[in-house]
Amino acid sequence: MAWTVAFALLGALLFSILVAPVLSSLFFAREAREWHNPVMLWLTRLYRTTLRWAIEMRWVTLAGGVAAVVATMYLAFSGVIGSEFLPHLDEGALWVRGTLVPSTGPSEGIRVANQGRVLLCSFPEATECTSQVGRPDDGTDTTGFFNTEYFVGLKPKEQWRAVFHQDKDEVIAAMSRELEKVPGVIWNFSQPIEDNMEEAVSGVKGELATKVYGDDLRTLEDKADEIVRIMRGVKGIEDLGVFRVLGQPNLNVTVDRRQAARFQINVADVQDAIQTAVGGNALTQVLQGEARYDLVMRYLPQYRDTKEAIEDIRLLSPSGERVSLAQLCEIKQLDGASEIYREGNQRYIAVKYSVRNRDLGGAVEEAMKKVNAQIQLPRGYHIDWEGEYESAKRASARLSIIVPLTVLLIFIILYTMFRSLKWTTLLLVNVMLAPLGGLLALLITHTNFSVSSGVGFLALFGVSVQTGVIMLEYINQRRARGFTIEEAAIEGAVAAATNHDDHAGRDTGLAAGVAVARHRFGFTEAVRHCHCWRSHGGAAAEYLLAPDDICVDRPRSGCAAGDRDGERSLTLLVP
Repeated sequence: MAWTVAFALLGALLFSILVAPVLSSLFFAREAREWHNPVMLWLTRLYRTTLRWAIEMRWVTLAGGVAAVVATMYLAFSGVIGSEFLPHLDEGALWVRGTLVPSTGPSEGIRVANQGRVLLCSFPEATECTSQVGRPDDGTDTTGFFNTEYFVGLKPKEQWRAVFHQDKDEVIAAMSRELEKVPGVIWNFSQPIEDNMEEAVSGVKGELATKVYGDDLRTLEDKADEIVRIMRGVKGIEDLGVFRVLGQPNLNVTVDRRQAARFQINVADVQDAIQTAVGGNALTQVLQGEARYDLVMRYLPQYRDTKEAIEDIRLLSPSGERVSLAQLCEIKQLDGASEIYREGNQRYIAVKYSVRNRDLGGAVEEAMKKVNAQIQLPRGYHIDWEGEYESAKRASARLSIIVPLTVLLIFIILYTMFRSLKWTTLLLVNVMLAPLGGLLALLITHTNFSVSSGVGFLALFGVSVQTGVIMLEYINQRRARGFTIEEAAIEGAVAAATNHDDHAGRDTGLAAGVAVARHRFGFTEAVRHCHCWRSHGGAAAEYLLAPDDICVDRPRSGCAAGDRDGERSLTLLVP
């Protein structure tokens, strides 16, 4: 999109310098008559009357401006407007993952995959469904047979049943209810490309992840189960599940040193017997040319495949007595580590989850508050919240640096231009009032604040300063002609609003209208070339947007449209 904007500006510059003057000489060669728009004349009279009232009731106007600033601060920091990293692009398909217990074998994994595929294909909204069990064929994603994944193609939303109201979240909820009938499986819903990106960001097979770092695997699992229990009570949290690190059956053999001493058998001899019987020991080497191969000896399968067979392994004591392994060791079958996840030289366990029917930032922050208040971690353990939420916080941190720097740069440029702290402060007040319209647009349309919206606010600062500078210039011109302060303010504001001497406001209004159309109706693909020309000065502005920008650009365009309407409304009255 950055390349698109850059080429658009370059094209607009070349058009205004080379093409527009030639076209003007052709189309405006004959004498042109000026025509006054009656609607515009009526709006001008209405605005002049309103402006006189605002100046006479200046304390009411000032109170309205202060209320606007307070409302802006409230909407920005109270949390009534949700937050997210970027709007999600609808890929027209689903990527479903079912996670079984770690000890699942290939036959059970295939059975569950077939059952899940049949349930997903039973929905008329699905066009196809394919599944895989375990790792992919190229071996790039190491996992066991407990991992089953499904690709579900979807029909266009217009062909869905009316009960879903063309809402993808409702389709996912219905599929989840059907899949939950399969016992012992934790399900997760995402999209094909989105799933790959999420896994690349967090390292976890899930939309969002909470990682608990520590040393002891059993403590990690206990804390992860507590986190899941707490997060189930958070509105909007779905697809909760723990990536188990325990579950692999292990046979633990502990040597009883007193019993070994009783039979005069060394502990090393006991360990060597277990190694020889179960794992095997190299007796010699076989040479084939330059190659060397170990010749390994171990017990036949029937003498080492079961716990009872291992307990019956015999050792010869110095007295000549044959002692079984059960007499020398304590043998227990326990669950051990199936997979050990490591990051930053430390073990961790992951809790995966998704957020639906709520803004991402609000859901995760509520979960963080509850978990931090109710979970007591041992020393050396800590929790990280990763995935898209981490990306959103990182972007917010950058915006918290960029926005003040932008305002500071605007202040320096304005002070350099006017050499007056009074005029510079007045124009910065305009910047403070400007975001209210965009915030109201986000609130009314139930759109979450994202990086796209933040870019729209940054672009708004320049537009608001431009509007303020034009109005201030008109007012100063009237003052230089001998107008009184009130008359200069009124006539200068009317001239700036109605563009008797310039057409900048007309272009701004048209651009705002295009932004509203793109936000409300999704005209990004239909209106790929929107040109706004000025007949005076030959300048042009051109917007070229790729079709893929519609989902990401909609919050920015809606925010910009609301910002421009709110900014111009307040600018034309309050300053």
